[in-house]
Amino acid sequence: MNNAPHPPRKRVDWFSPIARIAIRSAAGITSLVIMFIVGYILIKGIPHLKPSLFAWKYNSDNVSLTPALINTILMTILSLIVAVPFGTFTAIYLVEYAKRGNKLVKIIRMAAETLAGIPSIVYGIFGMMLFVVHLKWQYSLLAGGCTLAIMVLPVIMRTTEEALLAVPDTYREGSFGLGAGKLRTVFKIVLPSAVPGILSGIILAIGRVVGETAALIFTAGSLAKIPHGAFDSTRTLSVHMYILSGEALHIDESYATAVVLILLVLFINAVSSWIAKKMTGEKNGK
Repeated sequence: MNNAPHPPRKRVDWFSPIARIAIRSAAGITSLVIMFIVGYILIKGIPHLKPSLFAWKYNSDNVSLTPALINTILMTILSLIVAVPFGTFTAIYLVEYAKRGNKLVKIIRMAAETLAGIPSIVYGIFGMMLFVVHLKWQYSLLAGGCTLAIMVLPVIMRTTEEALLAVPDTYREGSFGLGAGKLRTVFKIVLPSAVPGILSGIILAIGRVVGETAALIFTAGSLAKIPHGAFDSTRTLSVHMYILSGEALHIDESYATAVVLILLVLFINAVSSWIAKKMTGEKNGK
């Protein structure tokens, strides 16, 4: 009689192949949806790209998008000038200087996560009451830019914080061991290592700024002209496209504006990625 123990049965892992199929299916469906949306806009918009759309001045005949394009770039630059320093320095304080487990840090993080999920229309009403009405900036480039800066500030702050937390502590310990101070370690070691993550947050912020409509209607207005000053009313590409489609007289031109908007976002993302790779390559080279 053979009393030898039976070898243990191998457990069949059904979860891994199912999860693999689900992940690949989700990625494929998402890619198809994105390609369909972008392809549909390109097919509908490219045939209607004509020289009159790029005239320097807007009128009811040419419905030029050039003023809106320039205003979009100005609005993006203005909002980033305000939001990036505040968001970056706040994240540096939370990660590098604030004590771990501090209740204030938890409150700030919770507030940032809450503000990141608030609809843009709420920011628009807030910006209108504060900048347009109370500070008497009227509908202007400055009012719209400050409103957008407040709107994207939580995104930049949280992504910068996560990028700083991802930097290994050995980098800091090595810098301290060589005699560097806290400030030098942060700006010479930690911050350059976190640049790719910080730029990812800035790219997300740019995408939200470029595509924003509701908040700008309440703060920047809809005047289709190139502003001569910070207190002039403006119209960005997204607002321009919204107004053209709402009038139902220039649907083809609105599709053409959408094509320009997509190309602008792709260009900004490509430049940001190139800067990130350049800075990372220079750092690794050193």
